[in-house]
Amino acid sequence: MRRRQAKKHIILPDPKFGDVLVTKFVNNLMLDGKKSVAFKIFYGAMDVVEGRIEEGESPLDTFKKALVNITPGVEVRSRRVGGATFQIPTPIRDSRKQSMAMKWLISYSKKRNEKTMAERLAGEVLAAAKEEGAAYKKKEDVHRMAEANKAFSHFRF
Repeated sequence: MRRRQAKKHIILPDPKFGDVLVTKFVNNLMLDGKKSVAFKIFYGAMDVVEGRIEEGESPLDTFKKALVNITPGVEVRSRRVGGATFQIPTPIRDSRKQSMAMKWLISYSKKRNEKTMAERLAGEVLAAAKEEGAAYKKKEDVHRMAEANKAFSHFRF
């Protein structure tokens, strides 16, 4: 156990959209401390998204909609009870929900086969906004697994 709870870091909003959520996403996207490269990838993806959506919408709204669509509500955790291991559905706290959604979006973007990372990320964002794509499927699989194992929810601690 910890002595005290870890302090929350203050995250500054990004320069273009002025949104903290974008900075959190870029921090997850960043490799080897190259934040400016991560920002270029994200902003490039938002430019591609802007070209593919209808006139009235903003790319930031599409990105937020995509994140909401792939945010899980419950997850399964393994727990040993009497020599057997059970998958127990557990609700997720908000900060973990958000980070899981971001990580899924990034990991499934990397697995796509467009040419640049910005195009891959844009493709996955657009797919998630329409409730399709690999990241959305991952969320559905997690929910399906929790639903299948809800009989064991009384083992939750």
